[in-house]
Amino acid sequence: MSGYRTGSVISADGTVIGYRQLGRGPAVLVVHGGMQASQHFMKLADTLSAEFTVHVPDRRGRGLSGPHGDDFSVMREVEDLQALVTATGASRIFGLSSGALVALRTALATPALDRVALYEPPLSVNGSVPTDWIPRYDHEITTGRHASALVTALKGMGVEPVLGLLPRWVLVPLLDIGTRLSRDLPADDVSIAALIPTQHFDMRLVLELADTAREYTALDARVLLLGGARSPAYLGVALDELSSALPDARRVTFPGLGHSGPDDDGDPRRVGAALRDFFS
Repeated sequence: MSGYRTGSVISADGTVIGYRQLGRGPAVLVVHGGMQASQHFMKLADTLSAEFTVHVPDRRGRGLSGPHGDDFSVMREVEDLQALVTATGASRIFGLSSGALVALRTALATPALDRVALYEPPLSVNGSVPTDWIPRYDHEITTGRHASALVTALKGMGVEPVLGLLPRWVLVPLLDIGTRLSRDLPADDVSIAALIPTQHFDMRLVLELADTAREYTALDARVLLLGGARSPAYLGVALDELSSALPDARRVTFPGLGHSGPDDDGDPRRVGAALRDFFS
């Protein structure tokens, strides 16, 4: 998609956080999930751009932004978003998956954010989020078998049901070819081959924030909890737990959508309509 501008801010630890910007009106931050970058939210940003100035950052370790850093934790990503809030004046934020975890944690520490929309944050409740696949994934990344690591992550998280039905011996060569073919991209886009290793850091966030739902009873913001009816059950468990913990939360479930509902491969216009209503 053309027509966006790019910009950057400097986070508290000196890391550059780059973003895409489009539209006009009050500022909204849109935060992508795991194995994604800002390019995956351009249709959603376009849907919001008639009423809002939409800022879609590349989370650290991707694209326009600097590396994860040696002391990576959720607080580094909170500081990244706080730098964007300061620069843009945003009071509204949306996040998908691990990006929703970061958005939620940022809102807890940032009073300026008073409207927070979250699509299926993988907040683990008593071990509800599957993590037993992580050691295999990390080993495959370390040994350079990125297509195998991608299959391990997709099967482990269960967010793509069709892929879950296919055997590894079919998926690995197909995705290996796909990752090789996807390297000739527009200048600001990030290849899937470069995104696969970033899932390690997203799973560190999942582990770090496990069983923290009750901490959000202190959140003084309106919250919209979004999910797809076709998503794995553990994501519904997280939304149930947050619905009970958050003092001012509304829940919306989209029939027919799964975990990728908001991104360019899902139905961003339907999700965007709910966000426009909430943010307005």
